[in-house]
Amino acid sequence: MAKITRDILINAPVEEVFAYASDPTNQPEYWPSMIETRDVEELPQGGKKYRWVYKMAGIRLEGSTETTEFVKNERIVTKSKGGVESTFIYEYKPEGEGTRVSVELEYKVPVPVLGKLAEAFVLKINERETETVLGNLKDRLET
Repeated sequence: MAKITRDILINAPVEEVFAYASDPTNQPEYWPSMIETRDVEELPQGGKKYRWVYKMAGIRLEGSTETTEFVKNERIVTKSKGGVESTFIYEYKPEGEGTRVSVELEYKVPVPVLGKLAEAFVLKINERETETVLGNLKDRLET
């Protein structure tokens, strides 16, 4: 499994950052390869379950995500299956007057779909996309 870890400081209160980022319907606004999220359901522990359509290296993938851990304004862990198997760990920590958002992602490149030669290329693209997602989230919440 591939692993990516990144973080960013967003100049907005943790409650605002958490509320926006924890709503999957907002993902297509700041996540370039996320085409759509749909069928969003609230879970009893406070997280969400939803379906998504994502484009990886030009290939359309579909799957679902479910929150497995939810601590309001602090931490969310999600697991995805379908087109891409992944685990995301998001942490939100107050820092000064802003919020430090950290993301740790472990995922399995769908080699049968993309091909073994594309695997290294996709890994690099996904590292850059993670940085872009965090940058876009920062831009969205600071304006």
